[in-house]
Amino acid sequence: MRDGIPAENTRDAILDATDRLLAKYGYKKMTIEDLAREVGIGKGSIYLHFSSKEEIALSHIDRIVARLKARLSNIAKGQKSIEKRLAEMLCERVLFRFDSVQHYSQGLNDMLSRLRAKLLEHRHRHFEEEARILADVIKEGQLAGVFAAGDAHDLARSLINATNSLLPYSLSAFELGDRKDIAERTQKTATLLIRGLRA
Repeated sequence: MRDGIPAENTRDAILDATDRLLAKYGYKKMTIEDLAREVGIGKGSIYLHFSSKEEIALSHIDRIVARLKARLSNIAKGQKSIEKRLAEMLCERVLFRFDSVQHYSQGLNDMLSRLRAKLLEHRHRHFEEEARILADVIKEGQLAGVFAAGDAHDLARSLINATNSLLPYSLSAFELGDRKDIAERTQKTATLLIRGLRA
């Protein structure tokens, strides 16, 4: 195996290679042979970890979101004010995704159009999981009298939906614009949304 990658890290190495090859070729042109060559393993070894190219691409997206959820959870447990934590979480969910795909020449929707149904299914699950993390902070804010009463999970879903328009799905990172501009737009959106939650 190239660079002496231990067997237990092979799955991550395959997903790292997937990220590089999606940027280079896109999903349609990327092959299992390309992945095996990029990782430095035999083609059969890929199938010990994944059943198909489709599963590999979806697992790559799942891994990005798993890392994002870990970051959101860390922010949620932080020492900043409830409003600042919630605003930071909303900004993080946009900017982390932007940073994760900024080297792609296409938006994810275009790149993974062949996987549309399964991609949307995964995306729906991801948004629900993110909403649960946001809901905990909203509940904390409600208990502290910072936020008005209401169904915290429903409010969290509304925050997710409101910031989804800033995510790099339909547009490539290049088309979305400069990261600084994205950060400013997201911060303004988060500020307006949080004002709407206040008691």
